[in-house]
Parts: sequence; C-alpha cells; structure tokens
Amino acid sequence: MARSARSSVSRLYYTLFTSSTPHQTQYRSSPFLHRHFRLFSAGSAARVKEEKGSQLQDSLSKVRNIGISAHIDSGKTTLTERILYYTGRIHEIHEVRGRDGVGAKMDSMDLEREKGITIQSAATYCTWNGYQVNIIDTPGHVDFTIEVERALRVLDGAILVLCSVGGVQSQSITVDRQMRRYEVPRIAFINKLDRMGADPWKVLNQARSKLRHHSAALQVPIGLEEDFQGLVDLVQLKAYYFEGSSGGKVVTAEIPADMEGLVAEKRHELIEAVSEVDDKLAELFLADEPISSSDLEEAIRRATVARKFVPVFMGTAFKNKGVQPLLDGVLNYLPCPTEVNNYALDQNNNEEKVLLPGSTTGPLVALAFKLEEGRFGQLTFLRIYEGVIKKGDFIHNINTGKRLKVPRLVRMHSNEMEDIQEAHAGQIVAVFGVDCATGDTFTDGTVKYTMTSMNVPEPVMSLAVSPVSKDSGGQFSKALNRFQKEDPTFRVGLDPESGQTIISGMGELHLSIYVERIRREYKVEAQTGKPRVNFREAITQRAEFDYLHKKQSGGQGQYGRVCGYVEPLPMGSTTKFEFENLIVGQAIPSNFIPAIEKGFREAANSGSLIGHPVEYVRVCLTDGASHAVDSSELAFKLASIYAFRQCYTKAKPVVLEPIMLVEVKVPSEFQGSVTGDINKRKGLIIGNDQDGDDSVIIAHIPLNKMFGYSTDLRSMTQGKGEFSMEYKEHSAVPQDVQMELVNDYKATKAAEQ
Repeated sequence: MARSARSSVSRLYYTLFTSSTPHQTQYRSSPFLHRHFRLFSAGSAARVKEEKGSQLQDSLSKVRNIGISAHIDSGKTTLTERILYYTGRIHEIHEVRGRDGVGAKMDSMDLEREKGITIQSAATYCTWNGYQVNIIDTPGHVDFTIEVERALRVLDGAILVLCSVGGVQSQSITVDRQMRRYEVPRIAFINKLDRMGADPWKVLNQARSKLRHHSAALQVPIGLEEDFQGLVDLVQLKAYYFEGSSGGKVVTAEIPADMEGLVAEKRHELIEAVSEVDDKLAELFLADEPISSSDLEEAIRRATVARKFVPVFMGTAFKNKGVQPLLDGVLNYLPCPTEVNNYALDQNNNEEKVLLPGSTTGPLVALAFKLEEGRFGQLTFLRIYEGVIKKGDFIHNINTGKRLKVPRLVRMHSNEMEDIQEAHAGQIVAVFGVDCATGDTFTDGTVKYTMTSMNVPEPVMSLAVSPVSKDSGGQFSKALNRFQKEDPTFRVGLDPESGQTIISGMGELHLSIYVERIRREYKVEAQTGKPRVNFREAITQRAEFDYLHKKQSGGQGQYGRVCGYVEPLPMGSTTKFEFENLIVGQAIPSNFIPAIEKGFREAANSGSLIGHPVEYVRVCLTDGASHAVDSSELAFKLASIYAFRQCYTKAKPVVLEPIMLVEVKVPSEFQGSVTGDINKRKGLIIGNDQDGDDSVIIAHIPLNKMFGYSTDLRSMTQGKGEFSMEYKEHSAVPQDVQMELVNDYKATKAAEQ
C-alpha cells in the first residue's frame, strides 16, 4: 500500500477510535483498531518532533552571540548601554562615571561603578528587528585578560571598538590576537567621533597596518568633532541623522550634495576591498556591471563570516549617534550559531575532532565558560553548542564523570536573571546549583565529548596576604577558594618557609581588586605584603648526576641510587618539565620510577638560587641501583631530590624574570625625560612613533622595575602621560641583577634561622 493511502487509512481508524458517538463505541475493543491508533499516534509524535526541530533550527538563524572588546576606555560599556536602551531592554541611560551614582547597567559591581572600569565580563540579551542578540561586555584592562579570553571562546562574532582619537592601542592588538586565536569573525566600530582630534581614516589605516585587517569603511561621517551630525551608509547610499534627546529617532535622508564625490570614492574603495576576497563580487566588478546594494551586502556578509574582511562602522556611543546602524550591521554581517564551525573532542575515540552542526535535535553538548558566586549559590554560565537543556534534566559533567540535575535555568541581564524552562543550541544561559569548574563540558550522557579548553596566561605577580583578625580565617579561606574557582588566572599558594598565604595574578590592579572584594563581599579586613614578582629559574647546560641515598638506623634502612643527567629544554617550550626513563633492564624496579619522577618534580619546585620554580628542564634517568630489602619509594624520592640539588649548580642556572610590553603615550615635550626613565628601569625601547602632538614609546621593561610607575609617569608629565602594559615573556636577568637577587635570598634565609 502506498504511504499516503496507508496514512489515510490510519487517520480514518484514528477518527473511529476517538469518536464518542454511541454506535461507534463497539469498534474500540478491536485489536486491529488499537494497532492503527498506535501507528498514527507514533507517526504524529515523530512529525511534531520533526516540525519542532525545524522551527528551532529556523530560529537559530535569528540568533547572534556577540562580544564587545577593546582597549581600556574606548567606550565598550557605554556602547552596550546604548544598545540596551535602543532595543528596549533598559528605559533610561546612565553613564559609566555618571553624576547620578547609578552607573552603567553592565557594571553591576560597586567597585566597577566607583572606578569606572569593567572588572567582570557581564552577559545580557536583547531583541532587535526580530533577532535575539546575546551580548557579553568584556573588560579592557590587561589585568582582566582572562575575562576576554573566555568570552571570545564561546562567541560567534565580536565588535572591536576603536577610539577615533587613540586609534589602535596596545590592548586593541591583544584583543584582536585573542579574536584570531578563537577564529571569531568581527566588525569594527570607530567610536568617539565627537571628540577633539577625531580622525576615523587614520584609525582605519592603523587597523590595516597594525592589526593586518583587510578592512574598509561601510560609512562616511557627516562632519567631525563638534560638527558631527550623522553618517552616510555606503551600502544603501543613504544618509542617517539621529534625532530626539537620546538619538532614538533615525531619520533617513539623501546624501548631502557636497559629499557625493567623497561617498563615490569611498564606495569604490569598499567594493574593491570586498571583491579582493569574494569571487562573486569580483566577477561583477571586473565585468564592470552595476553592483546593487543587495549584491554588496551579501558579499560583505560572506567575506566577514569567512574572516577575510572586517567591515568598519562609525559613530559616537556617548552622543547617541551611529548605534542603530551598528546593530543592523551585527544582524547583517555577523554569523548565526549554525554558520560557525565548532569542534568537540570525542573522548571515546582518541580525542578525534567532531564537528558540532549546532542542531537542536542532536545530543546535548554545553561548555561552562564562567563561574560566579551569586546570592543563591554558584552560577554557571553555559554556552550550548548542540541539543536542548531543560529545567529538571539530568546532565553529565564529562570532566568529572558526575551526573547532575539542573535545578534552575536562567537568562542573564547583567546581575538580573529571568527564569526559563528550556534553552537550545546557540544560546548562552546560566544554571544554579551545578558544581563544576571553568572549562567543564556537559552532555546528556549519550556522547563523551569535551570542548577544547581556553588559553590561560601564567600569573606574573604575587602578594602576601593575611586577615587582620584571627577570627575571620574561615571567611578569608572561603573568599580565596571562590575567587580561584571563578578566575583561572588568580592562584593561591602557601609559602613553605614563611607560612604566608600568597596570591598571584596578572598585575597590581588585578590583585588589589581581589583584596578589596575580600573586604567588601566577605567583610574581612586583609593586610598585604610588598608585591612580589614571579621569578623563575632555568638551567643553561647539561649536567650529570649520580647520587646514592643510604641510611641505616636499626631496623629497615633506606637505599636508592639514581644516575643520569639534566638538560635545558628550548625556551618557550610547551612543557616546562620533562622526565624520561632511559634505563635498559631492571637496575631499578619499575614500581619505583613514579617515586623518582615525583622527587625530581618536587625538587624543581624550588631552585637553589632564589627559591623559585625551575622551568624548561628535562631529567633523564640512565642508571641506578636498588636493594632487595632497604629500597622503598621514599628512599628513591629522597635520592632524586638530593641528586637534583647536587647537579643543579653544575648546570649553570639563571634567574628568569617577567618582561612586560609597555606602551607609553606622552606629549612630545616630555619624551626625553620619559625615555631616560625607561632606560633607568633597564627597559629596552623597541619603537617610537609620533601620533599628532604625542609620542608613543613602546618598550620591553622588567616587571620588577614597574612598581609605582603610574605615579612616576604622572609627576614626569604633569599628569598628561598614560601607559598600558601586558606580559610578554620570561627572560634571563643580567648577571649583576642575578647576584643581587641571590644575595637578598640568602640574607632573608639567614635572618629566618
């Protein structure tokens, strides 16, 4: 029987079965009818599921997951505030450093509002022209770089905000590098066109030269600085003016007559730039055929999603101009979740890469990318890559193997939340009461996939910290544990010699913010010691070791002999410590080898020069001896520790210090004194550019010499200088500095004894 005929018969039997007329009730007892009723019901359920799946799939094309990233003070949070206002998520605008004391919506922490900076990335969502836009506003300060890393890890697209006066600054370069690492398509927004000295074309050229962007402007400003009135759209060839007290009314008009020549030139430049990376547009361009707005728009979208082109928008978020066309650009040019290739690693199949198509009907795969301690316990931010998650569902943490229930599912709007019953692929949501760590992957249990982890930079600075009152030790420990869980760049350790608690992080501001948060959120007054730089030690040449550990004191003794050599690994190697067992035969029973490795690892935790960890070292075990009775794991572990110390000085060790990439911007008149000061700090100047009346000096300076630099720079430049710095690498210190550090370390140890 043909399928359509069969379904018609089943439908007829279904009607008979469900009918309530008296003369038809007799049919209900028929097994034949029961079978057809089951067939029809099953078919209906499958069809409903299929239809629901395709509806969800269609709705995914109307989702955009975007982040807003930039150098500090480029206007990210102000831009997010305007986006929320124009999309109706908030009903009044508050400034980042506003006099009303309210502060921007996305800066929900008191500290953020006081300092006027973003410390934590905040998530929100809004609707624009029928599209759902999930937004993450990220910090600009280099000390909070992990917040940018984890936001970009889970986003499909990003807006790179550039200041029309400052241009491409050091952190803009860092953020752009992070976007490249996670293969995030982006659009650029040149902000602050109302400021004195605004020059969007200079910034566009800087983006091409410094960021190596293949980019072109999609808009031309009508006037600049205080004369900035609106924008000309080069795709639609229309002029936009922003009227009303908050720029909410977008008025479309014809292009001003005096700008037609410039507009034609810039449109030709745009078409040329896009046709270089899009074959379809190139065909039209080379054939000299007219290029319509829709042809150009589609070509820009294809090139942007393929990460071959960066469209450039313009405006001033603070003066409410240019934000709505930017939102249109997000919808038109940035990808939806199904247009981005996301890969998982199959743990059952030797970590083979698996493409996640982003379908809602597949097995659940979600990544926990951020943790926060909320009023109701741990809040876990999830990006769902595949499948559907519902409130009350059981989910599996692949990293820990635990099965957990989802007690509460919410969508975040800064620090406010909205309860939802379910969420599907492509969405960013948060769950309560789920115990996990940043970077854990959740599935529904049918697959064993993990998402690749994030790049977590090493901490560069440490601080001794302790509670003032002995009674508040419990709260103090609770705070440190929570911050460690939330922030992978924040580390807590114990100094084995002094017994002090040492916190490590990305810089002075990073650590001072956490000390302040301990005081505010946990009501614990904490005192801090002098900031300490995270030095490292390394060896520079191969050295042999041959050590016998023998101890006899009645009863069972200790016996273990290890022979071999240590050698340096190349600087910048992915592994910082390697252990190789090159013993042929059974000179040392194989069950003692793990104890030997453990001993060498322990010894490398503290070098004998200044007591800091030893990195980039390979230990090769070539021979040894054991005793049938006296050999034990402890004996071999101690033999390894002493063997490492024995050969360490022969391997010509050096001290490595963190070197920072520092960018200083000062008025040209102060250039001489600032350059002299950098030299005094043992800095190496690698670049000196002129930016209008300012000098931009780029240098590599040891972090140890950067304490208190902001105060010194202000006094040298009458408060007009500014600087930013980020970690570059660890490199060997000069011999005189090494001697000084070693003598200080010896003096400290002698004083403690």
